[in-house]
Amino acid sequence: MDRKRRILWIDDEITELQSHILFLEHNGYNITTAASDSEGLSILEAGTYDAVLLTHNMPEIDGIRVLSKIKKSRPRLPVVIVAGSDQERAISAAITRHVDDFLIKPVSPGQIASVLTSVFDNSAIEQDYTAQEYVVDFNKRRFLEQQQVVDWRTWIDCYVQMVEWDLRLDELATADDLRETHLLERQECQSLFARYVENHYCDWLVGKDSPVLSVDVIYKHVLPEVQVGKQVLFIVLDCMRLDHWFTIKPLLQPYFDMTTHYYYSILPTATSYARNAIFSGLFPLEIAERYPNLWVEIDEENTSVNRHEKRLMCMQLERHGIVLKPSPQYFKIFDVRGEMEYLQWMNSVPRISLAALVVDFIDILTHKRSEMGLLKQLIPHEAAFRTVVRGWFQHSGLFKILKRLADRGVSVVLTSDHGSILSERPARVSSSQPATNGLRFKLGSEIRVEDEVGLRITDPKRYKLPDDSARKNYVLAKEDYYFVYATQFNDYKDQFVGGFQHGGISMEEMILPCVVLDPR
Repeated sequence: MDRKRRILWIDDEITELQSHILFLEHNGYNITTAASDSEGLSILEAGTYDAVLLTHNMPEIDGIRVLSKIKKSRPRLPVVIVAGSDQERAISAAITRHVDDFLIKPVSPGQIASVLTSVFDNSAIEQDYTAQEYVVDFNKRRFLEQQQVVDWRTWIDCYVQMVEWDLRLDELATADDLRETHLLERQECQSLFARYVENHYCDWLVGKDSPVLSVDVIYKHVLPEVQVGKQVLFIVLDCMRLDHWFTIKPLLQPYFDMTTHYYYSILPTATSYARNAIFSGLFPLEIAERYPNLWVEIDEENTSVNRHEKRLMCMQLERHGIVLKPSPQYFKIFDVRGEMEYLQWMNSVPRISLAALVVDFIDILTHKRSEMGLLKQLIPHEAAFRTVVRGWFQHSGLFKILKRLADRGVSVVLTSDHGSILSERPARVSSSQPATNGLRFKLGSEIRVEDEVGLRITDPKRYKLPDDSARKNYVLAKEDYYFVYATQFNDYKDQFVGGFQHGGISMEEMILPCVVLDPR
């Protein structure tokens, strides 16, 4: 064994099992212990383990309930139930919940070691099978690299499959070679995706075989729910990626039936563009031309570039002839206090027609990670990011809000305005005039970047972006590049490497879920 297997043992009499623990550690296992349900689940949420030993029917532990929670969040993590000889019903229940093995008390250290060996042998077989499955799926996706005809639907299918594999590989303790293959495939697909978007995006804007875009979200997915008489809460979880949604989805399944749609964020994949487009139903150029007093493109005074979202949403409803009673509501949550205030408001109103809720936690976390060393250590890679988002959501006021909505029979449309990508490669950008500071997109005058690393937009109107000066242009980073000025390249390239950024062209930033949640 190249490394010690990590075992989490949940038993409220764990202090009496020290001889068992010492035996297992002497035989190559690393044992972490927990004396209650809540402690065990918290430990599991914060770390990576190879298996769980779980005692059933103790005063502080409901083994079947804990087993169900583990299998929902980590279906491929081996769990061994330790039950009494008189607990046949519990054993049957554990089997239906896909327990990997079970032991009958009293158990000796040798019996535990033998069962763990068997479980890990089975896990190795599953890992081999997983690798074979990956090869089959990989070969199905080879048409992308062979330059066969693809469309936006194909790219959604491809990205969904890749995210599903991300989550599967998170659960495999020893799959480094497979992860490396998966990473290389993602990098190849990112290059092809950027080329596809560059060639087709402007066609989408004039309705040529267009996917659902940011401007269509309310019309396509929110208004149909409102028009059939449902109470609807529309939630925009700022900067939520598809893998984040897949991570929190199991927590909501007991409360809602779900219908998942997908859409593409407009460019740039930044809040000031994408979220204003969602609430207004208009492209940035259209907002700037129709309502110049409501459009703020550059935040020079530290004021919100999205402060008119409620008004933009109401004007979109008016354009579609939608009159609602009670009138639509809009809230924005930045912190725990905001969550609690919203929960109190929701409990105080007898009925809503349409309420919009913007939650900034993931976006704030994304930006603060680049500034705080502690967060960089906490979120060193994408798998850790998924774990942190799930942990936050599970204990958040937002989760309480959603469960309360389910109790009240309120439908929810949950989406994101854009995603983010782990930016690993610096790219030089130059400008004759000062430009904005974004790492994945910049706007200004005469900005230049090499074609292979960024898209340069010299005709903003063609991209339905504001064009308020003769030499105005934008540059958007492709794949996992981030921009550093050529004159400061060596000073700043290392400072920003490995940050989660947005504003550019990637599957993570552009392909987003829009989920209709109907209370069960």
